[in-house]
Amino acid sequence: MKKYFVFILAVLLASCAGKTPVKTLTVSNPSDDYRVSEAITIPLESLGLTAEDFARLVLLDSEGNEQAYQIVNYPAPALLFFADTKAHFSSKYTLVKGKPAPVQPLVHARFVPERKDDFAWENNLAAYRMYGPALAPENPSNGVDLWLKCTDELIVDTFYYREHELHLPYHVNYGKGLDCYKVAHTPGCGGWFPLIGGKPQIGCQYDRWEILDKGPLAVTFALYYDHYPLADLDSAEAKAELHITCLAHQQLCKAEVCVQTVTYRDQESFDHVNKEYGLVEVRDLELGAGIFLHTGTANPDIPVTGAPQICIKGGYIAYAENAVSDAGEAQGRNYAAVVMPEMNRCYVDDNTLVAVSEEKHCMTYFFGGGWSEWQYPTDSDWFTAVGQSVRLIREPSTWTIE
Repeated sequence: MKKYFVFILAVLLASCAGKTPVKTLTVSNPSDDYRVSEAITIPLESLGLTAEDFARLVLLDSEGNEQAYQIVNYPAPALLFFADTKAHFSSKYTLVKGKPAPVQPLVHARFVPERKDDFAWENNLAAYRMYGPALAPENPSNGVDLWLKCTDELIVDTFYYREHELHLPYHVNYGKGLDCYKVAHTPGCGGWFPLIGGKPQIGCQYDRWEILDKGPLAVTFALYYDHYPLADLDSAEAKAELHITCLAHQQLCKAEVCVQTVTYRDQESFDHVNKEYGLVEVRDLELGAGIFLHTGTANPDIPVTGAPQICIKGGYIAYAENAVSDAGEAQGRNYAAVVMPEMNRCYVDDNTLVAVSEEKHCMTYFFGGGWSEWQYPTDSDWFTAVGQSVRLIREPSTWTIE
């Protein structure tokens, strides 16, 4: 009996030891918003842990519920998880020894050679794509295409498969969303561009791509522009690199763009640009991002009825308009937004809502879209959500480690 009691006690002690916190993480919300699924990123260096350590660590909330997490590597190894925190309150999370449960993928990104070299990505809220080399003969832009979705399922692969294998076009809503957003040669839903003489220089398709970080909750990829046209399309060109990070639960993607070089076709081109716009040098090159304001829909009886919103102080532009399928059927309202923390000015140019950055030749901004059939029933809901995103970007929750 004594040996049996000692054995039970040993089992209980081992069980308790397994729940002893390796680290306690406190997330503090400084805002007036109740933040749900805010992305928290803590460098592994600050935690004193390695990526290999997390094969044996479980993340628990204050009630003991296991929380999904990912070890991201871009731009440096870090723990990524999502916190729910009341306004002016703190939430506690603990890392304990154990085997973490598999994490359901909520983000996805891939090169799509079967559709003229698209690069497509998504999270559980919206899907996007940008155009690649095979589409060059059709004069595409470097604009962002928005796919509306009304499910938290990942739909990009399904939509492409149905389009190309089953001949069920993704321009039709079969219950989970559709592509009815028109980009053409515009920035679309938050595309970037250089400015020369204050005029946006809408670009072309990307030349190369690379996935920098990929997991179930976060993905980062790079698009390289080796021949980005500037100044009358053929007088000069830039070489640029765009990094996009898409996180689960976040309505906006993060974009980091840097123009590395500007070259001229010949001396005549150099003289022309210098005369018309002043000398264009990389270090002084203005950058911006925009939202295209559609002037019509696929059904002449359904007007765009656009509702733009600009906030210079907050550093964002946002837009709402009627969504209409290629067949001319009303599909509610689609939404777009650009949040630029270092915004210098904004204005409308050639049916484009333009935001210009204070940063020169390299800038960081956030962009994304939504739909009235999923998450945002009214324009007001969308604009409110954009305002919350602005506050989250400008004043993120802080964290401490015990």
